Amino acid sequence: MDARPVLIVLRALGLGDLLTAVPALRALADAFPSHRRLLATPAALAPLARLTGTVHDVIPAEPLAPLGVAPAPDVAVNLHGRGPQSHRVLLERCPRRLIAFAHADVAATAGFPSWRADEHEVERWCRLLRESGIPADARRLDLELPADPTREGPDDAVPENARGATLIHPGAGSAARRWPVERWGMVARAERVAGRRVVVTGSVAEIDLARAVALAAGLNDTAIYAGRTDVLGLARLIAASARVVCGDTGVGHLATALRRPSVLLFGPSSPAHWGPPADRPWHRVLWRGRTGEPNGARPDGGLLDIDVNSVLDALADLPSAAHGEPRDVARGAVTRDGRRRSDLIATLGAHG
Repeated sequence: MDARPVLIVLRALGLGDLLTAVPALRALADAFPSHRRLLATPAALAPLARLTGTVHDVIPAEPLAPLGVAPAPDVAVNLHGRGPQSHRVLLERCPRRLIAFAHADVAATAGFPSWRADEHEVERWCRLLRESGIPADARRLDLELPADPTREGPDDAVPENARGATLIHPGAGSAARRWPVERWGMVARAERVAGRRVVVTGSVAEIDLARAVALAAGLNDTAIYAGRTDVLGLARLIAASARVVCGDTGVGHLATALRRPSVLLFGPSSPAHWGPPADRPWHRVLWRGRTGEPNGARPDGGLLDIDVNSVLDALADLPSAAHGEPRDVARGAVTRDGRRRSDLIATLGAHG
């Protein structure tokens, strides 16, 4: 029987939410090295949670659902939200100590750190820990992927057509954050014309979306990886790619964690709250400065203001690697001055 005291962290949200919490999880691992550290998060994210090296096990959990048979913790940490519901999920386990933001409806949090609405998601949870007496560094975002033990070597874990490819992820958790299919198709086709391999990723629910993008770009089924990977398989595809293009999704956070050059389309949420760190020059963020409802049923107007030309310009400006110089674009159909890029868009019939 494991006699170590238990620390439970609640973060029962999505892929991007998990990745933005990694610096806080690392701070907790440093602060509680003798505890058995458990993360309450969706089961599908368990492989990635373990990859962070910060937790010993995962408690499969859904947002604000009771933690069931989870052990009584010595310490419970709410990295899920401001409360009160998420606070109560943890307090039901009767922890000796709760680390959370103060909420007027939860007496146990009186005097705790205050929630701030206008704060980057990574910094928010690091600040919670710092103001609770635990040092935390928001820069500790990076992940390293292990070799795949089912393959002969790490290079064999990724299909040939994905290595060095432009990875396009057109999906998002809500319609408000989904750029139109036809525009994704134009970007994918332009990358193909520029002589680059292109792959399209997505969840099982996004297979039809990925197929529509592939069809618009003239790609065959071998370029479609939607529904074909688990979270680690997706991470391997991203790590093997040359560049990533996506909206405000978990895939963007994976590109940050794996140090892959990326073009990220934001709207309606601000990149000031969810974007990559400003000190990582291999990311290009597109945002028109308009916020809105992130879970809306229609594409956000600010997101729609981002046209195909803007995305291709950002791709033309990407470095070839996280620590590399801007790539040599003279051999491709996309140029830094935009003239050949404009010719290409005219040829494709793009209209933004």
